[in-house]
Amino acid sequence: MPNPKRKHSPSRRDSRRSQNWKLEVKSLSACGQCGALRLPHIVCPSCGFYNGKLEVARKAPKGEEGQEQK
Repeated sequence: MPNPKRKHSPSRRDSRRSQNWKLEVKSLSACGQCGALRLPHIVCPSCGFYNGKLEVARKAPKGEEGQEQK
């Protein structure tokens, strides 16, 4: 059985192993309510709908809470 004649450097070894750790592009789908891109099987972050139902009510922006209109 063949044996290596020289020791591979850590750089060579690690560069070979790093090929299995490439980042994958996440798949995005359009929201049925607002059309924004979102991750599949996750509540839409822009409108709060999932599977045609309101799951999470949207909060008002920080500047609008507790302010009176003049």
